Amino acid sequence: MRVPAAMGPLQFGAGVSAKNFKRAVDRNRIKRLIREAYRLQKIELHEKLKVKETGLVLFFIYNGKVIPTYKEVYVLVGTALDKLTKSIDELK
Repeated sequence: MRVPAAMGPLQFGAGVSAKNFKRAVDRNRIKRLIREAYRLQKIELHEKLKVKETGLVLFFIYNGKVIPTYKEVYVLVGTALDKLTKSIDELK
């Protein structure tokens, strides 16, 4: 979903299924892992959005059955952000 740049070029959220993880501690752990991986890798996407003067709302949903390692999350988030960055290049 594209949003006006006035709201900020990039908005982010993360969610984890309560069906797969009954304990809030586990859900919160996974969300923290996703947010940290995103924080460290968002710079290139953020810069592209500023240049294009557009915005983006991004929401990651984890629906796996086991708690992932940080390395797994980092790689998957990085892959998603790379694909988004490439698709931003194709805009306009």
